[in-house]
Amino acid sequence: MLSPARRPPVRPPAKRAAGRGSRLLWLVAIMAALLLTVVASLAIGAGDVPFGRVLPGVFSPDGDSRAELIVHELRLPRTLLGIVVGMALGLAGAVMQALTRNPLAEPGLLGVNGGAALAVVLVLAAVRLDDVLVYVWAAFAGAAGAAALVYMIGARGRGGASPARLVLAGAALNAVFSSMTAGVMLLSPATFNGFRFWQVGSLGGREMAVFYRVLPFVLAGTVLALLLARPLNALGMGDDAGRALGSSPGRTRALGALAVVLLCGSATAAAGPIWFLGLAVPYIVRTVAGPDQRLVLPCSLLLAPILLLGADVIGRVITPGELETGIVTAFLGAPLFAVMVRRGRTRDL
Repeated sequence: MLSPARRPPVRPPAKRAAGRGSRLLWLVAIMAALLLTVVASLAIGAGDVPFGRVLPGVFSPDGDSRAELIVHELRLPRTLLGIVVGMALGLAGAVMQALTRNPLAEPGLLGVNGGAALAVVLVLAAVRLDDVLVYVWAAFAGAAGAAALVYMIGARGRGGASPARLVLAGAALNAVFSSMTAGVMLLSPATFNGFRFWQVGSLGGREMAVFYRVLPFVLAGTVLALLLARPLNALGMGDDAGRALGSSPGRTRALGALAVVLLCGSATAAAGPIWFLGLAVPYIVRTVAGPDQRLVLPCSLLLAPILLLGADVIGRVITPGELETGIVTAFLGAPLFAVMVRRGRTRDL
């Protein structure tokens, strides 16, 4: 039996209730912000749409109304796609950072998005099929292969797969994947003329069918990731402590990797490789709300679509034409991330 000095502290019921209330408050605040961002995405754009025609355009478009057709045919698909892609990238980044205990882990930085993009390019070059479902399965294979390669390279030598080694291996492989993708695309400029815009990362030009195709995979990855919140908390204390708390580190890592592949593969297939979200969103959440994965995962799930849709809206109005969403997220995200690192306000995982 543990002595009184060594007995683990027990949180009083009042403090546990306060913790649950704090989590609920954060979730409600982020959901309200997401709703406002969705409205802005539907109402703001290059086309002139009166605010009073936005809801009719979403629910009951009139074929004779140009404004309602713009909302229903153009803005609604990219808004819904922005929600699911943002959810996938934000949640995948949070899971990756929890699995590796590394706040710099991110699908793009560890080569997962690059591997998915390369696989899509190779499949298109081989079979020339313009089908989103082909994109999805190719992206799954590329993401899984990239994750396995990164782990194999990072685990070699003494110390195993440390966070620093994983980041270095991911950065090196991502450079290789990007070069190979560019090389394949240059071999056939006519075939991949539109594909180069996909590679930048964009929500524009996507039909509603794209949303329907990727939604089941995103939902599966989301459910799996959210169910891992408690095991990831245990894993964050170390493998031995995790086993003592009844968690299986190997099973947690395997299921977490599966969730990341589902989420990253779906997002990359639908919108192209979009950087920054999976890196910065969990970072921001932990800074303001703490390291508890029961809060980090759902808040990342809701915050990432806000940033992605906000970047998409900015890209629509900042230039006379339209700036791709991936460019805007990188342009806005890099300075923000640099400021956060400089201030050192982030809590450890």
